[in-house]
Amino acid sequence: MPGISRLALGLTVTLCLAGAVAGHAEDAKTRTFIDERGVAVQVPAQPKRVASVSFFATDVALALGLKPVATTYMVADRHPDYLLGLTKDIQQIGQRAKPNLELLSEAKPDLIVAMKRYTVGNADALQKIAPYMTYNMELLSESYTEVAQLADVLGKPERGAALNADFKKHLDEFAAKAPKDQHPRFQIMWGGDTPFSFHTENTAASIVAALGGDNIAGPMTPGGKFGLEISLETMLEKDPEVIFVMDSGPNRPHENNPIWSQLSAVKNGRVIYVGDEWVETNGPIARELVLREAAHYLYPQTFPAVDIRAEASKLIPASLQQ
Repeated sequence: MPGISRLALGLTVTLCLAGAVAGHAEDAKTRTFIDERGVAVQVPAQPKRVASVSFFATDVALALGLKPVATTYMVADRHPDYLLGLTKDIQQIGQRAKPNLELLSEAKPDLIVAMKRYTVGNADALQKIAPYMTYNMELLSESYTEVAQLADVLGKPERGAALNADFKKHLDEFAAKAPKDQHPRFQIMWGGDTPFSFHTENTAASIVAALGGDNIAGPMTPGGKFGLEISLETMLEKDPEVIFVMDSGPNRPHENNPIWSQLSAVKNGRVIYVGDEWVETNGPIARELVLREAAHYLYPQTFPAVDIRAEASKLIPASLQQ
């Protein structure tokens, strides 16, 4: 009897240990993260099929050596140089403000990473397709936490930390080299009859301001939006010396307003129609490119012109470029 009791005890212990290991293995299949809605999202421990509603997750994934299975676009059939045109080989699921859920479902993602303001209304439908995380993707202060968390979600937290550290270092280096006696007035805007412009906390505007630029849109009001409409009349009054226009296509109604030609930036040829990296700046590739472009456009005598694809190729692993 004592022998049988010991055998039974041994079997019990063995089964308990097996159960604990099985439970641990089951837990290891998923991890939980809090996204910028404040929602706890259970995601695969190692996501392999990432869908990006915006270019942010596309940017982060490529920097980590992972090609997404689906992405939205800013303008149809425009494949950004800052992503080396690699989006042409990724399933297109519509414009970022209106993702096609049917095409998204067909891509069979195991994780959807989306811009909060464009998709929060479709959260239930998106969640039925795959685990769904959102980010604000608006401010530079958010960029660091967003890159760090998504890199962790994708299984490469050390690389995310390194990308953040490198960018902070580069931002300091460029700011230190910028002329200290020049503070060009600048504006970052969407084109339109009444252009929408971005406050200084916006990621792209923060980068330009860190280089010494003076943003005519000024800082955000507490609890306010990241941008505002500024009329052409007000633009003439504030008279920006450098204007960065986010390019959404050939329709440029602001250029038809007679005030436009009176602006110093227009007279001096310092209006730049910028690429999609200026819109989706929170990713690690985009913000590095915007830093270099902004430095050149503010201080062309100090900083050289930027070869977008050459710079992007330094951040995207060679294995994805073939």
